[in-house]
Amino acid sequence: MPAKLLLIILDGVPLASWRRYFGCLEGWVQSGDARVWTMRAVLPSMSGPCYASIHSGNPPQVHGVLSNGMIKRVDLPDVFSEVRKAGGVTGAVAHAWWSEFFNRAPFDIVRDIEYDEPESPAINHGRFHTMTGYDHQNQATPCDADLFATLTSLCQRFDLSYGMLHTCTLDSMGHRFGHDCTQMDHACALMDAMLAAFLPRWRAMGYEVIVTADHGQSLRGHHGGTGEDQRDFALYYFGDGDGPARDSVLDQLALAPTILTRMGVAVPGTMIAAPFLR
Repeated sequence: MPAKLLLIILDGVPLASWRRYFGCLEGWVQSGDARVWTMRAVLPSMSGPCYASIHSGNPPQVHGVLSNGMIKRVDLPDVFSEVRKAGGVTGAVAHAWWSEFFNRAPFDIVRDIEYDEPESPAINHGRFHTMTGYDHQNQATPCDADLFATLTSLCQRFDLSYGMLHTCTLDSMGHRFGHDCTQMDHACALMDAMLAAFLPRWRAMGYEVIVTADHGQSLRGHHGGTGEDQRDFALYYFGDGDGPARDSVLDQLALAPTILTRMGVAVPGTMIAAPFLR
């Protein structure tokens, strides 16, 4: 394929936290090695609907995932399926909902927790976690450095054309503590440092990299509604594509066709938003 790409999704990080606490990412922007824009989530700005929109390029009112209580297979072309049609190899390290949306549902915790399926029309190499037992007191999230290492291992072992990583750590922290607290300051800075340990390695392996969120979060730890704090987040791009003006607000529906365009994969007619990178 003309280009390989990794999409890194840090769940539930509002724009202000990205720009204030992610000093490593911002340092690469200052040095010219990365570019950053604001992206705005679909409505509702809730995790499940946003996940389905990120990869299908369609709003919740079209793909049908209207809340976190409606987890099902998304019956539309998506990034995984289109990369596979073009002959690429796909991988995902993520919450189990991603497997349900884009591979098969319902999720079988034994069958689907880890799989390598070279003939899959969607996700070839999946490593998933369920966060079983998650509540206000128990985050039930894996270590993010472990997730980054797992994605790197998949890239090395299977030469992924497209890899996606999703982690809920900061979203879970935000729901528990809100975003105006020392706990979140530290959590964001720690995530930035963990991510920074892997980004140069991914670039050296020949990947373009997008680091972003699925939605924002309010100071009181809420998302799903219309406030800019709940909808807006940063998108950092490491690659050679041409992008829009720095002050542009990107449409989340444009992420899927943008990824395919950067990889040289045909964009299906169901994805109607214009790519923001060429």
